[in-house]
Amino acid sequence: MNERQSVLAANDPIISVRNVTAGYGDEIIIRDISFDVFAGEIFSILGRSGCGKTTLFKVMTGLLEPVEGAVVIDGEEIRAGESAQTGSVLKKVGVTFQSGALFTSMTLAENAAFPLRLHTRLPADTIERIVKLKLSEVGLEGFEELLPAELSGGMRKRAALARAMALDPKILFFDEPFAGLDPVTSATLDETILKINRSLGTTMVIVTHELASILRTADRVIMLDREEKGIIAQGSPQELRDKSDDPRVRDFFNRSASGPDSNEKSP
Repeated sequence: MNERQSVLAANDPIISVRNVTAGYGDEIIIRDISFDVFAGEIFSILGRSGCGKTTLFKVMTGLLEPVEGAVVIDGEEIRAGESAQTGSVLKKVGVTFQSGALFTSMTLAENAAFPLRLHTRLPADTIERIVKLKLSEVGLEGFEELLPAELSGGMRKRAALARAMALDPKILFFDEPFAGLDPVTSATLDETILKINRSLGTTMVIVTHELASILRTADRVIMLDREEKGIIAQGSPQELRDKSDDPRVRDFFNRSASGPDSNEKSP
């Protein structure tokens, strides 16, 4: 454990996943999963396609009700649905999806302003100032009036990040943020993520399979396995890459001939 990891581990957990089992219909995808995420850390959820990364992501962001277990965020349990309690928890959370999910008919500024208009009663000039600040934080100042179709893939990812940051959440969730990006653009997004984490102390949970980005950004990771339906390894990515004696973990980090990974689109 390095110095930064030791400092983060001294914090109270900001997310606690306790004995979570989840799936779809009669099919169980993940079973009895437990772990903590500490305030201020960049935490990644890894694994090959179909291992349950997306299912766990949905449970943690209130999009899927677990069969058993619970997720506690900043002291409050989150449940799928429209309860007032869930709503208060989700205001502490920003979420970016793999596609970016920007509104195609809105400008970049209008997209970034959407959460502020939906959840606050701030005056228009205050919203405008916040939007400019958030776009500046992700390197998109000067592009406020462009539509999503006029942006590159990397710019759309950063625009989605600016929108997720609009309400100053304590936690940011990312679903495959590097999917479809070339290595140079991925590295730029890595730097943006690191800058926001270091300057604002925002906790980040990233679902990904992109090794270069994992090694550049993550403080700690868990690795899921499809057959086990659970966690088979956890620790720093460097520790798992260099010291794990589990062949499944070694194969993942060294991309062995056991099969290439792909973007996870199934549970």
